[in-house]
Amino acid sequence: MRRLPLRSRLTILTAAAVAVAVALVALACWFITRDQLIRQVDATLRDQVPAGGTTAYVNTILRNCQPDAPSRSDLPPGLTSVQVVEAGGSRCVGPNSAAVKVQGTDTRVAKGELESATHNARTDSGKSVRVYTVQLVNVGPNFSSRTNLALSISRPLSETDHTLDQLAWVLLAVAGVGVVGAASAGLWIARAGLRPVDRLTETVEHIARTEDLNVSIPVEGEDEIARLSASFNAMTSALASSRDRQQQLIADAGHELRTPLTSLRTNIELLERSEATGRAIPPEDRRALLASVKAQMTELASLIGDLQELSRPDAVPTLEVVALHASAETALERARLRGPDLKITAELAPWYVRAEPAALERAIVNLLDNAVKFSPPGGEIEVRLRDGRLTVRDHGPGIPEEELPHVFERFWRSPSARSLPGSGLGLSIVARTVQQSGGEVTLTRAPGGGTLATLRLPGAPTPPPEPPEAPAEYQGFDE
Repeated sequence: MRRLPLRSRLTILTAAAVAVAVALVALACWFITRDQLIRQVDATLRDQVPAGGTTAYVNTILRNCQPDAPSRSDLPPGLTSVQVVEAGGSRCVGPNSAAVKVQGTDTRVAKGELESATHNARTDSGKSVRVYTVQLVNVGPNFSSRTNLALSISRPLSETDHTLDQLAWVLLAVAGVGVVGAASAGLWIARAGLRPVDRLTETVEHIARTEDLNVSIPVEGEDEIARLSASFNAMTSALASSRDRQQQLIADAGHELRTPLTSLRTNIELLERSEATGRAIPPEDRRALLASVKAQMTELASLIGDLQELSRPDAVPTLEVVALHASAETALERARLRGPDLKITAELAPWYVRAEPAALERAIVNLLDNAVKFSPPGGEIEVRLRDGRLTVRDHGPGIPEEELPHVFERFWRSPSARSLPGSGLGLSIVARTVQQSGGEVTLTRAPGGGTLATLRLPGAPTPPPEPPEAPAEYQGFDE
């Protein structure tokens, strides 16, 4: 069954369900009709019992009773037969009646254990009849020696059996037509219901064959298939967006890597040519050349580190309780080394957050590096941490309003800052780290000039209490 296509399985299951339902209904109809017909026959037999002349009628049968007398075996349908049954099981068949085999129920009625009984029986010739037996009392003074008698009236069931046979064939034909119709309807329903699935399958096969993620499936209605189509469209859109970002990242990284690599290649070729030709480079030029090589190597290493940071999956990081003021203090020490001529002031109030320690420190370092880079010689950088709000304010040229929406984009660099070192990835790393920690970061123009970077992280001024230590017997010490 599992090897069949889904459409075939739905068709078979639908046909099977309808077949079972039709069969149950047909059986119920047949049994109900049979019971109704049997009740009608029983009512007819009860009406055949003589009301006022029972004694004379039975005496007549008993007077003419001969045990070996032949009885009719070809009683026409619709006619009744009469016989008197004694308690011992012997019988006296009435005139023009078919002899019916005596059963235990009949003798029990004759003995007086039952007032009457109705049952099926067979004649001596094997024909099926319906029998109604009633007890007889005081059949007459001439036959007082005969006691415990019962009168059995029977009627052939040929008409009832014929009607039931015809009904069975009709129900069988109707059931067959119903099953065939159900199978056809099931096939049509399966095709109509699975048409969206077919479109989805064709789309998936098209994507697997062409790797084209720009296709979508029309969404019709609000049922499960529509939800599946909408989810598939959302998935392909996300995959297409991810692939576009990946391609853009690769293109931007290649573009950014080309500049330091080209500079390094040029400087190394100059050194190689000097060694090959024997023409020494002047000491001042040689020192400048080596300094340029060192700067390009540093920029290249920084760029590779930023790319590795951005290439990490967007999985939920392992968060720990981190002292934000301590991370900011460490970042300040590095910033002072990179800008020794700058005046950096700090006011750091205690604040504890949940974050990834290394990533949070790198984000703060990037904010301070950005401020150091754009600060004029001898300028001032103000750092404040209060109530989970860390601000870094410089007094540089500031960022134009039209460029502020792009500052956190990967590889984006202001046109006025393209000559400065950097890859344009620092602020992207800051935004990603802060978002993973449940905070937010913004850059705005500071009053009076410069840039104001604001980083907000949820936390508390005091560290959370440490969980109590487990008892010694549960700490896993070896005995």
